[in-house]
Amino acid sequence: MFTLLEVSKHNAQNSCWVILYGKVYDVTGILDSHPGGAQAILRWGGRDATDEFDMIHPSETLKEIEQSYLGTVEPQDPPIADSAPEEVTHAPLSTLLNLDEIEAAATKVISKKAWGYYFSAADDKISKCLNTQAYRSILLRPRIFVDCRTCKLETNLLGHKVGLPIFVSPTAMARLGHPAGERGIAEGCRPFGGLQIIANNSSLSPEEIVANAPPTQIFGWQLYVQLNRKLSENMLARVNQLDRIKFIVLTLDAPVSGKREDDERINIQANTAASVSAQLFAGTDPSLTWAHTLQWLSQHTTKPIVLKGIQTHEDAILAAQYAPLVKGIVLSNHGGRSLDTAPPAVHTLLELRRYCPDVFDKVEVWVDGGIRRGTDAVKALCLGAKAVGIGRPALWGLAAGGVEGVERTLQILSDEMKTCMRLLGVKTVDHLGPQHINTAILQQQIYGGSSYLADEHLGLMKGKL
Repeated sequence: MFTLLEVSKHNAQNSCWVILYGKVYDVTGILDSHPGGAQAILRWGGRDATDEFDMIHPSETLKEIEQSYLGTVEPQDPPIADSAPEEVTHAPLSTLLNLDEIEAAATKVISKKAWGYYFSAADDKISKCLNTQAYRSILLRPRIFVDCRTCKLETNLLGHKVGLPIFVSPTAMARLGHPAGERGIAEGCRPFGGLQIIANNSSLSPEEIVANAPPTQIFGWQLYVQLNRKLSENMLARVNQLDRIKFIVLTLDAPVSGKREDDERINIQANTAASVSAQLFAGTDPSLTWAHTLQWLSQHTTKPIVLKGIQTHEDAILAAQYAPLVKGIVLSNHGGRSLDTAPPAVHTLLELRRYCPDVFDKVEVWVDGGIRRGTDAVKALCLGAKAVGIGRPALWGLAAGGVEGVERTLQILSDEMKTCMRLLGVKTVDHLGPQHINTAILQQQIYGGSSYLADEHLGLMKGKL
């Protein structure tokens, strides 16, 4: 058994110990190979890193350092607080009427670190703001004298029945905001038959997230290809064994991390080595290509592949050329977190309709980013999207009220969608179409140049897979 003083002396590159759950580990040997960089561990050298570790790493990570276990640490009496902790009053979830109010409620209760990671976006947050504003520029065209007593949101995604055309986008580090983490999001989706894409950097393992899911609940799994390809291949092998996970989402809109200043600022104020974003992207491979990556991926999974991060019609055309290996694409600018002033997904959706409408017949087209109202979701569906994704709203809902907060988020969106569809005179989502909206204001912002597709790109396709 070690004393805290003994442990505290091991805080350097040549000897780094940390305390996790009352146990002492010598982590010197993994400093250089840690995906977040050596400094992410060194700043906790000689100290108790349990709280930090618990928020970011799945419990299985402990197994990877079992051989470094040295012993236990002497238990310490808890410090005597100078005063009672300030209580945070939670507003009843039923009083939160929209997603902005849920975000405001969550902001009051989460840590600065969690807020910085969830809220942050690239540079001046222009793309993040445009993601939502673009939907406000689309006008609806209500119809009258239509029987609207019934309205159903059920649809099929990649051949699987879901209860609504809203999916939870891959969002990392859910336990930063609430202990239930990604498993809580999964539970919140369940009453709605909602689809969840599990993030590559989830704070729980995929096995833990899907463990209690019924056979009818649908999941996807997000892949960030790692520089150490063996790590990605090992994860794919695990995911291949999970029947609840029906497809793989290869994320391509963030080959490197964007400059997320809110996240960085919290890091500077806390005097830590690296922001959450920087740590998560440290091991990501930025060298992916059409010619090689899909061929590699097809060798390591038989599950359908969805490409996330399409932001131009040219890349949509290229992706569709890989059908049926590629079953779907997600139009996304990574929530405005990668390249600022990149187009909102609804801009790209309109660009596809203008330049390559046949893509909608070859692959399923989903959109992600900026959905804050049920009317936003309806507008995207009118333009040909099969489903819309919510990322931050799911995290804010979880942070505001755990599982019930996620349920409240989806309930608000579902109710708003049904109200909108009834007033449009539409009973089912597959009957939504461009005749129900007016995009004239937005059309002037859609790309109007030439199509940049090199002949050699078009020649790379099916024969090489």
